[in-house]
Amino acid sequence: MDETVCTLTVNGKEVSGMGGRKLLDFLREDLLLTAAKNGCGSGACGACTVLADGKPVRACVTPLSKLAGKRIVTVEGLTEREKEVYAFAFAEAGAVQCGFCIPGMVMSAKALLDVNRDPGETEIRGAIRSNICRCTGYVKIIDAIRIAARLFRENEPLPRKQSSGLLGENMHRVDAEAKTLGMGIYAGDLKFQGMLHASALRPAHPRARIVKIDASEAKAHPDCAAVFTAADVPGNNKIGHLEFLSDYDVMIAEGDITRFVGDAVALVVCGHKENLEEVKALVHVEYEVLEPLTSPAAAMAEGAPLIHQKEKNILSHEHLIRGDADAVLAKSKYVVSRHYSVPFTEHAFMEPECAVAMPEGDDGLVLYSAGQSIYDEQRECARMLGIPNEKVHVKAQLVGGGFGGKEDMSVQHHACLAAWILKKPVKVLLSRQESINIHPKRHAMEMDFTTGCDENGVLTAMKAVIVSDTGAYASLGGPVLQRACTHAAGPYNYQIIDIDGKAVYTNNPPAGAFRGFGVCQSCFATESNLNLLADMAGLSPWEIRYRNAVRPGHVLPNGQIAGEDTELEACLLALKDIYEENRAAGKIVGVACALKNSGIGVGLPDIGRCILSVEGGVVHIRTSAACIGQGMATVTTQIVCETLQIPPEKVFAEPPDTRRTPNSGTTTASRQTFFTGEATHQAALKLKAALDEGADFASLEGREFYGEYSGVTDPMGSDKPNPVSHVAYGYAATLAILDSEGRVEKVAAAYDIGSVVNPKSAEGQIEGGILMGMGYALTEDFPLEAGRPKAKYGTLGLIRAVDAPLMDIKLIKPRRSASPAYGVKGVGELATIPVCPAITGAYYERDGQLRVKLPIDNSFYRKGG
Repeated sequence: MDETVCTLTVNGKEVSGMGGRKLLDFLREDLLLTAAKNGCGSGACGACTVLADGKPVRACVTPLSKLAGKRIVTVEGLTEREKEVYAFAFAEAGAVQCGFCIPGMVMSAKALLDVNRDPGETEIRGAIRSNICRCTGYVKIIDAIRIAARLFRENEPLPRKQSSGLLGENMHRVDAEAKTLGMGIYAGDLKFQGMLHASALRPAHPRARIVKIDASEAKAHPDCAAVFTAADVPGNNKIGHLEFLSDYDVMIAEGDITRFVGDAVALVVCGHKENLEEVKALVHVEYEVLEPLTSPAAAMAEGAPLIHQKEKNILSHEHLIRGDADAVLAKSKYVVSRHYSVPFTEHAFMEPECAVAMPEGDDGLVLYSAGQSIYDEQRECARMLGIPNEKVHVKAQLVGGGFGGKEDMSVQHHACLAAWILKKPVKVLLSRQESINIHPKRHAMEMDFTTGCDENGVLTAMKAVIVSDTGAYASLGGPVLQRACTHAAGPYNYQIIDIDGKAVYTNNPPAGAFRGFGVCQSCFATESNLNLLADMAGLSPWEIRYRNAVRPGHVLPNGQIAGEDTELEACLLALKDIYEENRAAGKIVGVACALKNSGIGVGLPDIGRCILSVEGGVVHIRTSAACIGQGMATVTTQIVCETLQIPPEKVFAEPPDTRRTPNSGTTTASRQTFFTGEATHQAALKLKAALDEGADFASLEGREFYGEYSGVTDPMGSDKPNPVSHVAYGYAATLAILDSEGRVEKVAAAYDIGSVVNPKSAEGQIEGGILMGMGYALTEDFPLEAGRPKAKYGTLGLIRAVDAPLMDIKLIKPRRSASPAYGVKGVGELATIPVCPAITGAYYERDGQLRVKLPIDNSFYRKGG
């Protein structure tokens, strides 16, 4: 490192540091200015953006030696007027979701608005082209910058926004200001006296026997506090998101076999994070290298070694049969069969995984974490340590995006292990490359789909064989396969199905929950077949979907009767004029439909819980439901305001905490707004009853009101004629419009998500989902070579602001409600699912070439194939 002392000005104050030190480390570690975030460490994401002499720079890659004498400005150094304007603009536009990228966006916006107070949309997009947002789709960030520009340009006072907090109102998100101004605390921002840093040594091979681990040289390093191996785990070395499986090794022991390159072989603990890689290199591991199984076909082959003790390496097998598909298909007028291939894809949430653990009391731990369920983390870490669950106190920090990728343990267990043994605070923070290599992905699948219809284009039957690569560990591979199968026939009115699915262990990185939960994969296949049938039956792609769209009272392909709140027909009708006008104008238009469940369903326990307590005259909302960007605290606040008819100033949503907030289940399966929303509603009704009986908040001080909602469903394979697979479904129809070069010019989408709590928040979720679905279709990939990830953050194919299409979102007002919690349903996953097949369908319309592999080739975005 360059040890030349460099002097620069940060937020008006002269400071000095070593020339080789990266600006971001200097800001965060030395000056404790934590608004700028480390999202990638390679200058690719923009979360670390600050200004140097008015120009945006990537603080994570810029050494102080290049900044000597320059004036650095971070979000903390904005003027009070600038802070007020940006906080208002980003909240008013609905531009803040997980918030991790927002301080960087603000600084890029400032660089533009300082020199141009009246930018056009193209200029705004260009200004944030180096800043990635994975949540919003950029639409509302562009709107926020436009609002800020107007306020600066016209020197306007901030509008006085008074919110009632009632349902259907665009109330500012309760966390928007803190996230915009960098005041919100993420796990990586935490720093404690005497805190140590830990990092896991990963194996050199995806499949190899660990012959010997020699840590003696590492332990001799002056900054090494400890090196732990599997032998140091005091409880169970096997953990897992699904407790009954628990097949994930805390660390691979000597004599055991690694399962993928992200396994942990040893855990190194140092006094300074800068020394972790050096010390890890001093841990010497002797391997007996074995041939990895890198495809389901290889893993299921006769005589293949078992990755876990599962026959033919099959984690899960599902076979859904209703009627005789072969017989009906044989009599159908038109039948199409195609093979489809979809790859692993990476969540690319903006915040790399981080956790801090430290002793609490004489025999417990407190874990500061950023996952998707504090109770899952508590259970798995306690299992590893061999202590009662309640001895692990988990306190949630802000979560910088999840999309399913933070349901599994990544760093929490290692932080707890080191803190438990050493009795000191320990932080474990993954580098972006570690995150890419380690956490579960969207499942790669190979799929054979056959679909039939009659001479009028009315669907008759379908068959499918789905083989899912679930990677090295179970994660949620079984439930993902179930969803892929139960949704494989689409949201259409036919009942004859034969769907066979297998989830197979391999030595690839694990696959687990990812927005869409298996439905993105099977929807791509079934919607593509529908386009072929439309051609054969002489129908437009819109017409064949309209004819077959499930309506209230119809029987879904899985046997469930569609509820009175089913609005797929209305979704399609909302897009009909746009579809026909664009086709008449010579535009290329693709269309697709989808459904997605709310709740875990299939007969499994699924409960939302909430406590409302009156404290200091304020209603405290206490629920463990993790906010991963979807705005859970705002949702529950508006439900309380609606039920009690009180202003939001009288409500405070507490962060999840195992000592304060009841177990509301994992943030997964588009369930929290529905389940925890209704639990909050039930608790609020009890509080309302007390107020209606004459009590006031003063007399209710300290009282608690408990609410709970349990979804009752039927198990897979139920012999009921019409089993209830899930308590609710959302529906969507999407149009993708291409320009003359094949660029996605616009996406129009209509969503049936029940009653809408906060329209801007719902639109923002959908816009972000649309961009994620677009990436899945066109650009995102996760190449592997012999089980080793080859992707880096900058090569994942994430879509940036300059390439994001125009979006037209229509929220369909339900004619009836069959759902609790004021009729709300989830939107997080549904937002993404139909976008990919709408885009691939547009390309089929463009050149008649059916693309059966993602991301598609021969497009504006990706040549070849």
